[in-house]
Amino acid sequence: MRRRPLAAALLVAVYSSASAQQHVHQARTTAGEKLGTVHFATSCTPSVGDEFNRAIALLHSFEFASAIKGFQSVLATDSTCAMAHWGIAMSRWSNPMAAGNRSPQQLQQGRLEVEAANRVAQHATDRERGYIGAVGQLYNNYESIGQRDRVVAYEHAMADLAAKQPADTEARIFYAISLVASASPSDKSYANQRKAGSMLEELWKKQPTHPGLAHYIIHAYDYPALAPEAAAAAREYAMIAPSAAHAQHMPSHIFTRTGLWRESIDTNLRSIDIAMKSGSIAEALHASDYAEYAYLQMRRISAAKDIVDRLPALAARFDPDAVTGAAPGSAGVFALAAIPARFVLERDAWSDAAALEPKSTAFPWSEAMTHFARALGASHTGDLARAQSSIDSLESISSRLAAHDEPYWSEQVAIQKIGAQAWLDLAEGHTDSALAQMKEAVRREDATEKNAVTPGPLAPARELYADMLMQLHKPAEALAEYQKTLIKEPNRYRSLAGGMRAAGAAGDRKTEAAFKARLKAQTQQKT
Repeated sequence: MRRRPLAAALLVAVYSSASAQQHVHQARTTAGEKLGTVHFATSCTPSVGDEFNRAIALLHSFEFASAIKGFQSVLATDSTCAMAHWGIAMSRWSNPMAAGNRSPQQLQQGRLEVEAANRVAQHATDRERGYIGAVGQLYNNYESIGQRDRVVAYEHAMADLAAKQPADTEARIFYAISLVASASPSDKSYANQRKAGSMLEELWKKQPTHPGLAHYIIHAYDYPALAPEAAAAAREYAMIAPSAAHAQHMPSHIFTRTGLWRESIDTNLRSIDIAMKSGSIAEALHASDYAEYAYLQMRRISAAKDIVDRLPALAARFDPDAVTGAAPGSAGVFALAAIPARFVLERDAWSDAAALEPKSTAFPWSEAMTHFARALGASHTGDLARAQSSIDSLESISSRLAAHDEPYWSEQVAIQKIGAQAWLDLAEGHTDSALAQMKEAVRREDATEKNAVTPGPLAPARELYADMLMQLHKPAEALAEYQKTLIKEPNRYRSLAGGMRAAGAAGDRKTEAAFKARLKAQTQQKT
């Protein structure tokens, strides 16, 4: 059954706890704003209840800047509301799915809010002190404790709180997303994600207009093997919280994982519009990257070029240190590098790829995107010195990331380096080495997962391997690799087109015709 969007504006109600100290606030309508229905009890003064619930609704949709303003408004009325400081600390952490380390400035701001919450914790309940203690784990001794350890400590603290407060659905919701955030990218059993998804789905049946439930179900299942499980959440989340830019973008994570390009474009264009109106440039850039990817899969080249052409204006308004919406500054920087690289690589525009100019940023994995594209382009056009220079840069970036406790991004850049080296080896005539390197890139990429910051790799390693096999006149082997790529990256244009060419070269007319039909249907869709 389809859930209807809220007829009124934001509905804010509160979950009634067993604690007699906690107040129940009545629903209130906020004109022109639809964020879903949230139930969260506090011991703060009753008059701040509606504003607190609005801030929680914003937090659940990762609208962090607006959430912080909401919690600050609560504190302006009730300076002893410890949970408002908790809410700001949660918002300062920003997107829990962002893999990169938080900056010292961001961590210090969050820790100050935890300290402020603890200073007034005598006014809080035991339940509320549990929330405050949990968020404190994210900032605890960040100078000496690695981010991965702190994220896991937060997950354990939320597990403890959820167990002690079985009637508190909000504790279970925050615990569920902490499970997803702490999951190892190399765990192909998806144990954390499946556990979180099961918890969230059960709660969603009872609270169908809760923004965090639909949102976090999408995150829990944002993997090729699990994506179909989030189909309902992807359809509903945008209608549950139409005023949140991220609620419009987030369904495209599942649309991308299932190859629904028209749907991805539509929802990302809505997200971009809302994000621009609210000044959330990082969110607009992030949604633009997903829209760019979808446009290229449909071969809407003119629309994809329009996104590339708008980047300078967006970059001029972009502050990577600002906390705004779901997309952190790193996501905006990533999109500024990824979008031009996608535009050239998806079209095999090798000369344009070789001409890309890397820009140094505080997020080296973004710079690596440009080096990867440039290395592939240079190898294809015979500029081997330029290819080697970018490969050297990729190796240096990977080492620097490893040294700075960024294991996920270090590995992603290392995979890019191996793939780029394979194509340089091929250009230099070292066929055996090229194939061995490409197989290694495939093996390592299969052992990890993409981060939520990106709709997909610039060029999947297995697809590059298939391209190499085609170049070496091994179409039957190439066809098998293109088909495997499409399992993980459904309806990806280059793999469909590559599969069609490989099938034709191998004499498999039936498979060639099937690929041709799929390409025709995909590229003739209207948006």
